[in-house]
Amino acid sequence: MRKPLRLLPLSICIALALPAHAQDDGEDWGLCRVTDVVPTFGDAPAPLDSASTPEARAQAPTDIEGGSLERASDDENIIVQDNVRLSRGDQFLGTDRLLYNADTGRYTAEGSIRYQDAGMRIVAERAEGDQNADTHRIEDLQYQLTERRGNGGADRIELRGRYGSLIGSTYTTCDPREPGWQLRAGRIDIDTEEGMGVARNATLRIGKVPVLYVPWFKFPVDDRRRTGLLYPSISLSNRNGLDWKQPVYLNLAPNYDATLTPRLMTDRGLQLGGEFRWLYEKGRGTFFGEWMADDELPGREPDRYLRSMGELPDERGLFRLTSSHNFNRTWYARANLGWVSDPHYLEDFSNSLYAVSQYSITSSAGLYGRGRYWDAGLMADRQQLADYTLTERQLRYDRLPRAYLNWAQPVGRWFELGVNGEAVRFQHSVREEANRFDIKPYIAMPLEGDSWFVTPKVAWRYTAYQLDDTLTAALGDESPTRSLPISSVDAGMFFERETSLFGDRYLQTLEPRLYYLNVPYRDQGGIPRFDTQPMTFSWGQLFRDNRYTGPDRQIDANQLTTALTTRLISEEDGRERLAASIGQIQYFEDSLVVVPGETPVEKGKSAWVADLGFSPTDRLTINAAYQWDPKFRQEDLASIRARYLVGDYGVINAGYRYRRDLVDQVDFAFLYPINRNWSVVGRYYYSFEDKKLLESIAGIQWESCCLAARLVARRYIRDRDGDLDDSLRLEIELKGLGSAGQKTEGVLRRAILGYERDDLYLVPPSSLPTGSDELTPDPIL
Repeated sequence: MRKPLRLLPLSICIALALPAHAQDDGEDWGLCRVTDVVPTFGDAPAPLDSASTPEARAQAPTDIEGGSLERASDDENIIVQDNVRLSRGDQFLGTDRLLYNADTGRYTAEGSIRYQDAGMRIVAERAEGDQNADTHRIEDLQYQLTERRGNGGADRIELRGRYGSLIGSTYTTCDPREPGWQLRAGRIDIDTEEGMGVARNATLRIGKVPVLYVPWFKFPVDDRRRTGLLYPSISLSNRNGLDWKQPVYLNLAPNYDATLTPRLMTDRGLQLGGEFRWLYEKGRGTFFGEWMADDELPGREPDRYLRSMGELPDERGLFRLTSSHNFNRTWYARANLGWVSDPHYLEDFSNSLYAVSQYSITSSAGLYGRGRYWDAGLMADRQQLADYTLTERQLRYDRLPRAYLNWAQPVGRWFELGVNGEAVRFQHSVREEANRFDIKPYIAMPLEGDSWFVTPKVAWRYTAYQLDDTLTAALGDESPTRSLPISSVDAGMFFERETSLFGDRYLQTLEPRLYYLNVPYRDQGGIPRFDTQPMTFSWGQLFRDNRYTGPDRQIDANQLTTALTTRLISEEDGRERLAASIGQIQYFEDSLVVVPGETPVEKGKSAWVADLGFSPTDRLTINAAYQWDPKFRQEDLASIRARYLVGDYGVINAGYRYRRDLVDQVDFAFLYPINRNWSVVGRYYYSFEDKKLLESIAGIQWESCCLAARLVARRYIRDRDGDLDDSLRLEIELKGLGSAGQKTEGVLRRAILGYERDDLYLVPPSSLPTGSDELTPDPIL
């Protein structure tokens, strides 16, 4: 029987030619011409992705079509075909002339060799080989990747079973008519079983200029994880000097690995970092740590450390542990642990304003569960000081342990029963200790129709404490308790009408809402505060039954909230173009429950609270919040944030934030395209309250189809004393290959919301200080 003709392994050949470090990180190829380096083949069927796996190809038959069939000699058993086309699975091979000896297995393909599969297209001049010996040689070829951008060629490819060699290979993501960059290798030897390749005499060219020459390097050619060096990170700063990180990856097992990261800072010393990751059927985890035996930075600024610590830190480090384990669909365990060697650590090893504002490290671990009508947990957390301007006394209490349960379930047709409960043990290194039990059962009656709802609700809150001797002596009661009823009625209506504005049709809603709250007064002066602070007054506060974050204080109230919301919804695309809300609380009696430093709530009206979201076009979005206090005839809060999209990728953000006696800031940031290739970036972030610049950025970017360059200057607050640091970053990116210089994308994405269009709807970080004085900053800030 004549042996079947197998398809030539050209896809493997070309895969070997690709540089292993070529990467595709979701690059923007919008500036590239819509052209094919290797045009589509008119006589080839469309490749099927479902047949692109090696297993699917092995099971698929090989179909041969076209041309004439001749037997040149019975003795030599030579078969000659003209204009032959072979297909198997997603693979197609076409050639003008094919000569094949079924006995010896030798073949020769000549003239217009065309190959394609689901991932690439190839043209070559000649191919020959021996299928019995599994040796092949392909000459003068070009390829184009179709699953991701990339093209190149090779003088010839030689295959010998598991081994292969490429002579004179090239790779680029550029248009060959405009070669911005190209990677060339004199010779690449591949071992497909080992999955490794060795490149010799490799040269990287930008334009026609060689910028990097590597005489020898070894690299992977498939997705298997391997021990070896990762890309280094190199930067330069006033604080660290030359900063070089060289990660070393360790492939320990299929389900766990490690990365060691030695770091050299020429002005500070040597640091060793490491990460260990594990994964199993029901959980995963990561351990990260870094250690520096002798940091020279404290010695250069000894006064700053001696004032807060009394001694200079020598050995410095940090570790983080995050892990989770799922017991079943209901219960899971989770741990998030952290530690720093000293309260200066986060500031000294960070260049972010938000990292500098972190005042504590919270470690927590617990067992959690969730069902259809309930969620519960048994956990513990601990605080560590990470801000040298504070003391241990200002840290929040540790909760060792804490148990909680929340349950709410419909009962019959009309009612809902529920309970919120918590039991916690508070501990502190320099403060008092206590136990607290808090429970709040309730019954509600949610009534609703198509255009209205009314929900009366009655709850009973009981809180009991067991105090240590110090608190007992100070407060005069070892076991204080508090119990009181809480009743409320929440009601609203929905009105709709069709309207027209500026020629566009809209559905307009009008949504009045009333919320009445009644809570009798209970003297709580004999109850300590462990985790309770006043919340920021905002729109959400209009409909809550407590203005405090924890149960140590429960307000007394006899008040009515009146609110109104209107929306404009486009009938053309269903988008909400306008949402405007305004509301106010009417206090019928003075609210007597306060915490130290808090102004009592007097009888009368609260500040007006107004929120606005407005999108007049698909490119312009405006969000605003405003609070006006009629008693003092002044504003408590004013915030506005506007975003305008410029072209296909530009964005302009402008914002102003004001909260009386706390924040007064302006923030302007932009990515503005000058033309298709050039754009400028910038940010100006200033605090009028502190009369200080918080961050400024100015930069210019150039981008083509396959090349990009960014030059960014930045001035930012580097420490809690308000000292400014300057940096200048230059990055050159070869799209699809990598970048050289200091990374700029992370800085720009954080500073310019919408720098990447995927980030448009992220909420910007709050500029309000965090900590014990402000646990719930206004989300609009």
